[in-house]
Amino acid sequence: MPPLEQVLYLISVWALPLLVAITFHEAAHGFTAWRLGDDTAYRLGRVTFNPLRHVDPFGTVLLPGMLLLVSAPFGSPLLFGYAKPVPVAFGRLRNPRWDMVLVAAAGPATNIALAILSALLIHAALYLPAAAAGWAVQNLLNSIWINLILAVFNMLPLPPLDGGRIAVGLLPYRLAKPFARLERYGFLILIGLLFLLPLIGRQTGTDLGFFARLILGATERLASVVAHLSGLT
Repeated sequence: MPPLEQVLYLISVWALPLLVAITFHEAAHGFTAWRLGDDTAYRLGRVTFNPLRHVDPFGTVLLPGMLLLVSAPFGSPLLFGYAKPVPVAFGRLRNPRWDMVLVAAAGPATNIALAILSALLIHAALYLPAAAAGWAVQNLLNSIWINLILAVFNMLPLPPLDGGRIAVGLLPYRLAKPFARLERYGFLILIGLLFLLPLIGRQTGTDLGFFARLILGATERLASVVAHLSGLT
């Protein structure tokens, strides 16, 4: 396959599952908050499966696209991206601390459900004509991978990730308050762990890619569970 066609094919089998995964993740946050008493996201039109309402031009399109092009020659990429965060006024929830946990958990839980559904749909995709079956199965396999990476990544206990907000909701107040202050530095910490440390490691001849390995290892173990539950293994 010529290089240009290979790149276009890669985009075609990664873009759709990425958009679906991010859209459903954010919509789940908004829907759960709405049902628990905060209609902020609903009034802003964010409780929807329309991806245009959730897409961030850089985080959803440019950043994953650049990572895909850079890593394409080396096999399946570790895509990293994000959507526009769904606004939630936690003080408007009926039970703010516990409901915050439910709102945060809704995104990763939805991604795990989408991964299981994608695995089940592979059985049906195999009955399509050969050319269509290959493309559909690749989309579904990528959907499993993307959704599980999003679930694992977002469950890391670091604000503003979902896992960080779950931790804030579950920790005693005297610990939750200082832990919540990490939110302003959360993305800087993630960039350092995901990109800067491995870059420093390559320059110094030291293996500092442990954070990506942690995410990939947890994702692979979760993928094996999904494959077993769906009858793929």
